[in-house]
Amino acid sequence: MLKDVKRIVVKVGTSSLTYGTGKLNIRRIRKLGEVLSDLLNSGVQVALVSSGAIGVGASKLGLIARPTDTPGRQAAATVGQCELMFMYDKVFGEYGHTVGQLLITRSDIENPERRDNLVNCFEKLFEYGAIPVINENDSVAVEEIVYGDNDNLSAQVARLIGADTLIILSDIDGFFSANPAEDENAVLIPLVDKIDDTLLHMAGPSVSHLGTGGMATKLGAAKSATEAGIDTVIMNGSNPEDIYRLLDGRQVGTHFKRQGE
Repeated sequence: MLKDVKRIVVKVGTSSLTYGTGKLNIRRIRKLGEVLSDLLNSGVQVALVSSGAIGVGASKLGLIARPTDTPGRQAAATVGQCELMFMYDKVFGEYGHTVGQLLITRSDIENPERRDNLVNCFEKLFEYGAIPVINENDSVAVEEIVYGDNDNLSAQVARLIGADTLIILSDIDGFFSANPAEDENAVLIPLVDKIDDTLLHMAGPSVSHLGTGGMATKLGAAKSATEAGIDTVIMNGSNPEDIYRLLDGRQVGTHFKRQGE
């Protein structure tokens, strides 16, 4: 159902990028870079929304968990973002691809002039064959301009650039009928035609001490994207090669159908 896509947004969360120690999962980042580079070689345009700056920064600073105060999160983000972009530049560079960093906030998208500038920048990056790597500008973001999670940000980016598909990589296989960690009878729901209030109430809170998003934020992002005509998939990010299977039209994770068909 997702064959022949031309432009995709891939969102990767902190839990998919790091170990429980908070250190970068280098093997997984390398595999993700390999798969996305291969997609670029095939003619698919890719934008990567990457979490992890605060979590990685906190680990590099020797902190046990994410700081809870705004200045602490901002400081950790400045350290972690450097580490993330170093890895992305190195990994994608090994496959002959160039990355470009965009750090944005809610106000950048909501302000018409800045929004137009963002669109122009994205289009030029795609024209040049570069990979936009997007994160929230955590080092300056405060409550009034913050998205708060990159799930929602990835949906806004997908809408902004007119993507065909949004792929949200998580530490869970997809959307289940119940929390599989608590209910052994929980089953994966492979296809969702429409996200309604019942589904939204089924989602639980975040369980990661390093990340911010949970299933509720992912469903919210999927709702925003599908209502804009963008197919959305929530899938496990532990094996990035599953993206091949997904784009070959095979069932992977939970596919939320775009509306308006």
